[in-house]
Amino acid sequence: MKVFYALVLVIVLSSCQTENANYESYTSDLDDELITNLINASNGVGTSYYLLPDSDDFSRIPQDPLNPITAEKVALGKLLLHETALGGNPKMDEMNGQYTCATCHPVASGFFSGRRQGIGEGGIGFGVNGEGRTFNTEMPLDSVDIQAVRPPTLLNLAYQDVMLWNGQFGGTGTNAGTEAQWDHIPENAEGFQGVEVQAMQGQLEHRLKVNEEFVDSYNYRTMFDAAFYNIPQSERYTRKTAALAIAAFNRTILANQAPWQEYLKGDLEALNDQQKRGANLFFDKGLCYQCHNGPALKDQEFHAFGFGDFDGSLEAMVLPSIDFESVKKGRGGFTQNPDDDYKFKTPTLYNLADAGAFGHGGTFSTIREVVEYKNNGVAQSAEVPSTQLASQFGSSNLTSDEITDLTAFLKDALRDPDLLRYVPNTVNSGNCFPNNDEQSRIDLGCN
Repeated sequence: MKVFYALVLVIVLSSCQTENANYESYTSDLDDELITNLINASNGVGTSYYLLPDSDDFSRIPQDPLNPITAEKVALGKLLLHETALGGNPKMDEMNGQYTCATCHPVASGFFSGRRQGIGEGGIGFGVNGEGRTFNTEMPLDSVDIQAVRPPTLLNLAYQDVMLWNGQFGGTGTNAGTEAQWDHIPENAEGFQGVEVQAMQGQLEHRLKVNEEFVDSYNYRTMFDAAFYNIPQSERYTRKTAALAIAAFNRTILANQAPWQEYLKGDLEALNDQQKRGANLFFDKGLCYQCHNGPALKDQEFHAFGFGDFDGSLEAMVLPSIDFESVKKGRGGFTQNPDDDYKFKTPTLYNLADAGAFGHGGTFSTIREVVEYKNNGVAQSAEVPSTQLASQFGSSNLTSDEITDLTAFLKDALRDPDLLRYVPNTVNSGNCFPNNDEQSRIDLGCN
């Protein structure tokens, strides 16, 4: 059997035409088991089902037909995502140019928010991994740009057609039948997918500003012309084109250098035995694969696991203007379908080690805590009816040692160690990024 599964691994991997793969001529019992589990979990496809493409292999990256990925869009989007000069529509003039998309999605924390709650305008400081960002006490709290759920990572966004925890952004596929809820999301009606819609809506929500003045002030005209040469000049330098560039770049932010990816390509020594045991639990007894499957280890579904919500502390403030009851209902708050209540979109599991807080309310601080929570099956939120909870919740019956192994797989095997490749050395404005307030410049060494 050992020789058979080694042959299966080589055949499956060879079919992917992976260059320079370090194929092994033998497997261990752990590898035999893992290959079997991968074949079963992928309905017979095997290891290739879990491979992420290279970030410049645009033909293999899922994309919006209305926004084909090009090198020119990606190059522009990479800069715009980090360009703090985009923060050009603040409520307080003195905060102009201090924040951008990457403020709540810095690479230092794996493109997650560096703290439990992201703060755009109205935040100061960065710390080491973004954890040091705090509220600017000179700004009225009700004017601070904060959201009522934890910002997820930008990693592997290409593998979903809707965005946000409730999936409200995106006008195709998953959101078919939700048209009645699109009144304030015109881009859905245009047929754009979620990554593109979020990039458009996000500029409005987070007080960013792209227009011809911005383009010329910061020398972006040539890049816009190269990326959108087929769009009339009168429509070329806008929130929409900026969003299409940012979305194209976001689709290329893939954790394709994680040890797990190297293992799938044929390097059987990329994982240690503990991580392999954890992977076997993930794709078998732990039931994780039932929601976290495919290249990004996530489905396009919504599930209720009873996670807690933001608690109103300074680490998780909810503004009075927010319809928090709707937010807490997740997918149901958007669709208005009671069957969807308290269900949230499945997140990717890559680079969790960089995240620092977990769940849509950021109510856990370690990966192990989340594994233990799902294993125990006792809901944090008393508002979530037991009838809504996912069938996997509390049904895996893992031992303490198995939880340790599964945590090792999630923490280390799924961590891409070189996300800095997705960050520019500088942005055209010359500003500090991902934040440009005085304290952040000190923290980031920009002064």
